[in-house]
Amino acid sequence: MLVKNGKIVEDAFTAVADGDPLPDGAVLVSLKRFQAESPALLARGAPLGVRLESADTPEILGEDLRSLALVVLHVNHFRDGRAFSWARLLRTRLGYRGEVRISGHVLLDQIAFYARVGADAFELPLNQPAEAVRAAFTEISNVYQPSVDGRPTIRDLRAARFPKTTLAPS
Repeated sequence: MLVKNGKIVEDAFTAVADGDPLPDGAVLVSLKRFQAESPALLARGAPLGVRLESADTPEILGEDLRSLALVVLHVNHFRDGRAFSWARLLRTRLGYRGEVRISGHVLLDQIAFYARVGADAFELPLNQPAEAVRAAFTEISNVYQPSVDGRPTIRDLRAARFPKTTLAPS
């Protein structure tokens, strides 16, 4: 099941194994294949995605990142938090505007946190109830730290509710 921007959608990308022929249309390839065939892959003119493992920093994509429509951050185990860092890095320092998708071992409890750092799509097991997935996006009602999602922090909310007043000189 693919969830993008909180909605269950059809995946436009076809995952292609290393060595398999490329179909027409949008494809998702491994980092290994991308590194070996990047000029030909980029020249296809079709949307291209690259799958990174937890140990692969997105910085390895270099200038080619701008040409990618999708970066998939694969999580091998839910306790591996590097995908949170990679998603934030993609959105902030690297300025990536394409789709950031999380795949692998993702818990529903983590979805709202991934969304805060810039992930906008999730590959989830088919046995996840759609309502539980939708609810996962609203698990965090107020936030303390600023992040990629631009939500106002509790401090911002307090400042708006209780603006500082200055006393007029006497």
